[in-house]
Formats: sequence, structure tokens, C-alpha cells
Amino acid sequence: MTELFEPPRLVSPTTAVRESFLVGERADCSAEKRSTEWLDPAFDDFDAFVDGRRGVHIRWGVPSTTFWYVSGEHYLGTLIVRHELTSELTEAGGHIGYHIVTPWRRRGHATRMLAAGLAECGKLGLGRVLLTCAHDNEASRRVILANGGVPDRPCRDEDRFWIILHDRRPKDGSGA
Repeated sequence: MTELFEPPRLVSPTTAVRESFLVGERADCSAEKRSTEWLDPAFDDFDAFVDGRRGVHIRWGVPSTTFWYVSGEHYLGTLIVRHELTSELTEAGGHIGYHIVTPWRRRGHATRMLAAGLAECGKLGLGRVLLTCAHDNEASRRVILANGGVPDRPCRDEDRFWIILHDRRPKDGSGA
């Protein structure tokens, strides 16, 4: 596997990771036996595809921001922050959705990416964040718990966790 020379970070979707985005997302589709049809616009015009993901958009009925987790020209995954919750998102979906693409899994990236996503939620003024995962998604459960997730009652086919954000402020009050 390729070595990363820059620490991964959350960024607005960027054209700088075109090749690794397409390779990574295609690998995910293949591993999960899903269609790659949703990637057709990215193959046709990556600049327009990226532009359509930047900024705040209404998705799931709430303002949402998409971030990509990247290191140099390497795309590792996507994290979506939903700025609010609907009754549906309170049951399943929560404030944050994320995934690391297959080639970069099992290296701690999801845990670090979620931590960065929680910082973005704090910038939005959220005091606590809801995350959900499928009952059988042990990897996601470990990521959420590693970031301070506290289990709540399950809904539908999802386990639910709350993470309190105000506990993440530096103890010295510096805000850094």
C-alpha cells in the first residue's frame, strides 16, 4: 500500500484527488457489490462533480456539508455533516455519515476522520452529535466509541450513540 507523506485532513471536495477518488470509490462498489453508476458523472466531468459537492446543500431535508479525507493526492474517504436532525435522522442516520474507502481501511483513518468531523460540528455550534450504525457494523461501533460515543436506545436496524462536544474543548480555555 502507498505510504502517506502528509497527515490526512478533512477538506472541501477537491479535484486534486481525482484518480484516487475514482479508484477508491470503484473499489468500494466492487467490494460491496454495488453499482458504479453513481460515479458516471465523476468520470464524465470531475470538476463539475466536485463543484456539486462543495458548500452547504440541503440533503435529507437539512443543511449538510460534505468533506473529503485526503493526504496529498490520496483520497481516503468521505464525511458528511448534517447540521440539524429531522425525526427520521434521529432514528437512523444522525448528524454524521462517513466511510473510508476499501484500500485505506483498518489503519485508524476512520477514527481520526470522525474526530475531525466532530470538530467541524463544534464549529457549527452543536453541543452534542448523534451517530448511528447498523447493529452488525462492529468496525463503525468501535470508531464511534473511540470518539466518546455513549450508547442510546437502538431504533430500526441502527444502534445510536451520542457524543458530547463541549467536553472536547482544551482545558486551558485557549480554544486551540
